[in-house]
Amino acid sequence: MYAIGVMPMPADFKYLEVLRKGKPKHDRLDDFSVRHPKMDCGKRAKIFAPFDALRGFNFAISRKEVLYVDKPELGCEDERELNRRLDILHNLTFNSQMARQNAVFVTVNRYVACNDQNHEAFGKRGQIHSVSGICRYVDPDVTKTIRIGGEIIAFKDILKIESPGDIFSTQWGDLFFTA
Repeated sequence: MYAIGVMPMPADFKYLEVLRKGKPKHDRLDDFSVRHPKMDCGKRAKIFAPFDALRGFNFAISRKEVLYVDKPELGCEDERELNRRLDILHNLTFNSQMARQNAVFVTVNRYVACNDQNHEAFGKRGQIHSVSGICRYVDPDVTKTIRIGGEIIAFKDILKIESPGDIFSTQWGDLFFTA
């Protein structure tokens, strides 16, 4: 029994002579090197770049890197201010004509629960997203939702409402709440 390197080979191994010869050595000007020039490392790496042995594995790993937080609880004062702002927006967008006329631009910070069933935060934690756009309507009675641009957001998910203008100043609020 022969051994090449550390691997033992049987005496009747078909390619024993090829293994004994070792790796071929070529000069720069020999026939083989002229027909097959060396490829630089950058081009060689591109050959294997699109290969993904475990399809979707990198995506699954990146989903695990997303940070989730517990849902922040609003205090009484914050909840009262949020309700006041929602009431102001409801009065400014009472019907579609008023919503087009007033065109109130707002930014809403909302809590979005984790919807990845394979993540440990599923059902327990989420993320805080910001949505900006023109408020289309506020429905405090039936659906308890607000529509910003094309997104519909439930009241229970809203953490904060801001507007670049002064529509939430106390003067506006006093106009709507006086009997």
